[in-house]
Formats: sequence, structure tokens, C-alpha cells
Amino acid sequence: MQKITAAITSVGGYVPEYRLTNAILETMIDTNDEWIRSRTGVEERRILKGEGLATSDMAVPAVLEICKKRGIDPTEIDCMICATVTPDMIFPATANIICDKIGAINAWGFDLSAACSGFLFGLTTGAALIESGRYKKVVIVGGDKMSAIVDYTDRTTCIIFGDGAGAVLLEPSTEDVGVMDSLLKSDGSGKNYLHMKAGGSLRPASVETVQAKEHYIFQEGQPVFKAAVKGMADAAYDLLQRNHLTGDDIAWLVPHQANKRIIDATANRMGLPAEKVMVNIQRYGNTTAGTIPLCLWEWESQLHKGDNIVLAAFGGGFTWGATLVKWAYDTPSAT
Repeated sequence: MQKITAAITSVGGYVPEYRLTNAILETMIDTNDEWIRSRTGVEERRILKGEGLATSDMAVPAVLEICKKRGIDPTEIDCMICATVTPDMIFPATANIICDKIGAINAWGFDLSAACSGFLFGLTTGAALIESGRYKKVVIVGGDKMSAIVDYTDRTTCIIFGDGAGAVLLEPSTEDVGVMDSLLKSDGSGKNYLHMKAGGSLRPASVETVQAKEHYIFQEGQPVFKAAVKGMADAAYDLLQRNHLTGDDIAWLVPHQANKRIIDATANRMGLPAEKVMVNIQRYGNTTAGTIPLCLWEWESQLHKGDNIVLAAFGGGFTWGATLVKWAYDTPSAT
């Protein structure tokens, strides 16, 4: 019996139109463009504006794009996994809302919460479903409306985050392509340094929690930075070692777009030059679960069948890891 792998066969993405530039932020808080760029690499971030719009409204166009590219109908989707920490509601799952909006009436789905590592965790989960032989078309969405939980009076966090969503389609393959290996980690003690304090069962929403601004992101920058540099870099390096690969064997590093310095540290640990690293943090900021699929979306035309690419991420909680993907297709030329 031939081994089944889970191949990425289509990529889609969506970012809102509104650009929140560093110049605009200078009018809102005590900061400046040079300070933001030197510490994060961010020049602008996209923000989802409009009444009644949520994470699902960014995921829908991304998923519809992958269906159009692949030439399939949403009714053919078997499963929808949405990686997000900004679900439309606590329940039902945003994945189910996406399915309803696109007409994926034959899919079951669920949300996955692993912060900035969510897309990697979702990709590994989806790959296991494909490899089981029971499912043929699994969609992984990574998307977050971070502007919904950012305090725009807190200059340590509001300069970093933006809104966006990306998605991939996984299908079975018997070729030597697809999701080849994953090295994923978590450490719950990291909750002390990066979390949203209220809104869960520990501290349900109340007048007091709202007044205390406990429904916004809290981040203690230095411990998070140190853990992210070590976690992402070590996971990516260890993944290469485990698969008997070096930087010379890797076509692209697709890092989570948290901070340019963290991205550079990961590339250096892998022995990769800058031209092999996907970076769009300057345009979109940190879209949490959306960063990696948005990179794949933007660089899709430069990916070739058989390319070894490494996806690496670090997120709140803490969560982190790296995934080795052998790209499954050449992008058809636009006509």
C-alpha cells in the first residue's frame, strides 16, 4: 500500500484595505516611525474596519480563493480547521461560521487556539486527517482580527499587530511531496508573559474586567522575545537535523512574522541567507495565526514542485514549532 501524504494544493489570502501606518500611530500614542521600525520591522498594518465584521469575514475570501484556484466547489470540502485567537464568538466555532457563509454544507469543522503557532498546529492536525485516508479535502485557515483585542493606548502592543487571514487546501498524495514532518512544542507557564487576562471561565467578563482593560493583549516583551528567539530558532534547526538536511537543502524559510529580529535569528540558526526568507511584516505586522499562510499566498508564484520549505512559529501560551513541507505544485502562469 502506498504511503499517503498531505499535500498543499492551493493557497488563498485576504488582508483588509485600511492601512494603519506608523505615521498615523504617531498621532495616537507616544511613539515614532524609527522606534517602531528598529524594534519590530513594522511599517504599517492592515485593520478590518466596518460594523459587524469579524475574523470569518477575512477567512471567507481566502477560502473561496483556494476553491477557485483549485477548481472545486465548497461542497467538496470535508473538514474546516480555523486557527484563531479572535473567534467571531466564544461559540459556535468560527470554522462552522465560515462553512455556512461559503456553502460548505458537507464539512465538519472546529477552531484551534494556539496563538501565533495556530496555523502550524492546524496544518499538522489536518495532515493527520488526510494521512488517515478518511478525508480528501481539508482546509486550514489561519486568521485573526487582532485589532479587536489590542489596546491602542498601549504602545508596547498596538505597534505590532494587524488583521488578516490565509488558508490552504490539503489533499492526499502518493508522491514525495506534502507535509513531511513537524516538531511542535508548548509550555503553559508562558501564560504569565503573554495572555488576555479576562473573558474566559477564570475571569468572566464583568464591569470590573472591562474597566481594568483585561480584555486586551498583555505582553511582557523581554521574556517573550527571549523565548521566541530560542524556541523558533531551535525548533527549525532541530527539524533540519532530524531530517538530515542543511540550509543548502531549503528553498524557503516561512517564519511567523512577529519581529524582524526573531526572524533573522531563526534564519541565522538555519544557515539561510536573507533571500531565502519570506518577510512581509513591514506591510502587515503580526497577524498572529495569519502570518504564515499569508506569506505562502504572497510567494506562491515563486514556489516550485519539490521545494523544501520550513515553516516556523512562536506564540503566546507559550506555543512554538517548525514544519517541513515539500511543495506539491508549480503555480500556473497567469493568462
